[in-house]
Amino acid sequence: MRDRWAVILAGGDGTRLQSVTRAITGDSRPKQFVPVIGGSTLLDQTRRRVALSVRPNQTFVVVTQKHRPFYESLTHEIAPGLLLQQPGNKGTAPAIVYALLRVAMKSPQAIVALFPSDHYFTDDEEFMSHIDTAFDAVQTQPQTVTLLGITPLTPEKGYGWIEPQRSVLGSAERSITRVRKFWEKPSPRVAAELLARGCLWNSFVMVGRADALLRMTQAALPELYADFSALSPTFETWAERKALAELYSRIGETNFSHEVLATRPQDLAVMRVGDVGWSDLGEPSRVLATLAHLGVQSQLAASAS
Repeated sequence: MRDRWAVILAGGDGTRLQSVTRAITGDSRPKQFVPVIGGSTLLDQTRRRVALSVRPNQTFVVVTQKHRPFYESLTHEIAPGLLLQQPGNKGTAPAIVYALLRVAMKSPQAIVALFPSDHYFTDDEEFMSHIDTAFDAVQTQPQTVTLLGITPLTPEKGYGWIEPQRSVLGSAERSITRVRKFWEKPSPRVAAELLARGCLWNSFVMVGRADALLRMTQAALPELYADFSALSPTFETWAERKALAELYSRIGETNFSHEVLATRPQDLAVMRVGDVGWSDLGEPSRVLATLAHLGVQSQLAASAS
């Protein structure tokens, strides 16, 4: 596990789920800081899940400074160098590039797994065993980034989809296939076609060498990459916070999935993940559906409807 690193993305605002989070906490804190399902927050659940495969002292957590009242306790639990506090939420791409450059500074040979902090799994161990397999795969294909694609149960139009290239073993669980194309929130008709063709839900969990992920990002977003690279000499110095604030004040919002992954399928492979009880808790309907699947009587239905 020496060269295994993880990045947990916890800087989002979670606005689509606020009807649920307000019902639970009485305020508008983002969903990753809320115990949406179970007795601990989604971020704490993610940290425990990730720790099954990656050491906590090699796990970065990316947050946004305006949420500090909600992550204050983490400042005492996570080493200061591992809690990356963005001056603002400018989307997933800046958060990922910032974290990857910090990882690369610590360990140039690092293999990195990236995780959203707002997902739920009924079987954490089974899912993380797929992450272990992906780490092993990167050892043999160091230039390829492997995405974790969830085997779909329904023609869900609210998720992103991954279309693998055709392969004899492509339908087998844990098979790893090159990516042909991404489909972002397709129409119901297209989603049904993707389901029939064996396409996968995009979990936005990915594993790759830090340098491969950075090269892919540089090819897709050269200006953003150059901006953060110029900032890297300040990392872990007194000048970092000021330089980061100046950079975030002038960059726009950038989505890693849309502007990096979707434009660089040639750099990507996808692993087929079986039934691990995955849900992206991005909308109230998904929270209620997950609770119903778990057999939990929800008191949130009235407030979320």
